[in-house]
Amino acid sequence: MTAADEAASTRNLIARRNRLLGPAYRLFYEQPVQFVRGEGVWLYDAAGDRYLDAYNNVASVGHCHPHVVQAIARQAAALNTHTRYLHETVLDFAERLLATFPSEIGHVMFTCTGSEANDLALRVARTCTGGTGFIVTANAYHGVTSALTELSPSLGHPLQEGSHARLIPAPGSGDGTGEVFAQHVSDALDDMRYSGIRPAALLVDTIFSSDGVFADPPGFLRPAVEAARAAGALFIADEVQPGFGRCGSHMWGFARHGLVPDLVTMGKPMGNGHPVAGMAARPELLAEFGRRSRYFNTFGGNPVSAAAGIAVLDVIASEGLMENAQRTGAYLVELLSELQARHELIAEIRGAGLFVGVELRHGGAMGTPATTEAARIVNLLRERRVLISSAGPHGNVLKIRPPLVFGKEHADLLVDTLDQALAELSVAAE
Repeated sequence: MTAADEAASTRNLIARRNRLLGPAYRLFYEQPVQFVRGEGVWLYDAAGDRYLDAYNNVASVGHCHPHVVQAIARQAAALNTHTRYLHETVLDFAERLLATFPSEIGHVMFTCTGSEANDLALRVARTCTGGTGFIVTANAYHGVTSALTELSPSLGHPLQEGSHARLIPAPGSGDGTGEVFAQHVSDALDDMRYSGIRPAALLVDTIFSSDGVFADPPGFLRPAVEAARAAGALFIADEVQPGFGRCGSHMWGFARHGLVPDLVTMGKPMGNGHPVAGMAARPELLAEFGRRSRYFNTFGGNPVSAAAGIAVLDVIASEGLMENAQRTGAYLVELLSELQARHELIAEIRGAGLFVGVELRHGGAMGTPATTEAARIVNLLRERRVLISSAGPHGNVLKIRPPLVFGKEHADLLVDTLDQALAELSVAAE
């Protein structure tokens, strides 16, 4: 396929997509790309060219991992139904999954998406606390249901008048992060009290993915959670993005802060591309919720999804992917730090394991956000067949979140390509 043929094919696909799916869906990159195959850290386009995937945590143990593919196919060939019939696979999955949590977390309920898991967590929090107020960070993303859109300011929807949600600044970097963030939570609780709103929960993505990736220092979340609990609110840890060993040192992002949440939500990487998600909880909360409410999800916890989830846990353990995330993540940060010394646009490098944010600013850490430059770099990398994205309220944080099989040789390629993109950007600015 020639370049002209490929461009024509892309235009036709975009036109067909717009005609059939409508305008609400969005595509990545100035030049959208069509993928037809994936393997490990690589995605392949229709022309057979491969792209280094440094963004997609959904395929957490690598695209089309054979152990996961075989588990899905084997179970799909035997039986797939819902959780109102007895079936051992969902119980096996629950046992395996709960074994990765602190002992205080004793139950799990399965859904299909992280949005559903977070929506369920809201219901449990409201039921068990009697509260209606939720605190989230100012550029958070927690899901796409009606309830969660209000709690996902990164989607761009302003809070409605009379909303019971309160938005607080994301944590910053450096000393005092924990105390400052806890003060923001306390201020939000005071405002709820003044408005006659009973708090239900503090809901945070434990690596603050959409806010721009904030991971350090470990433990900074504790004062904020203590403030929320003192006011009668629950702590919901959204582990959809930081969970399943991505942070390297721990299986779950909340564990880096020495915390035991009341509710934990999971999704994206749970089935390596198969739609598996869930909410884990303290048993006393689900006892109260079950006494006063009922919940059913037709596809959540079905045998095929459970088989996929078990297979993902198998691979994380057998291939040492948590250790790889810590080892390769540290190597990646080291390379990026060397890059920072050569490119003044890089203001700060943050993250844990294989979840890294590279903040771009003009004039150093206190300078103006380099929003346009970040978008250009993402597209320059795509042109060089390396995939990343951006995050943060200004879109100026390069978001690096590859499959957990990402190795040092892939980190070398990523950083070399980023070096080229930054150099091209610098030349163009002169």
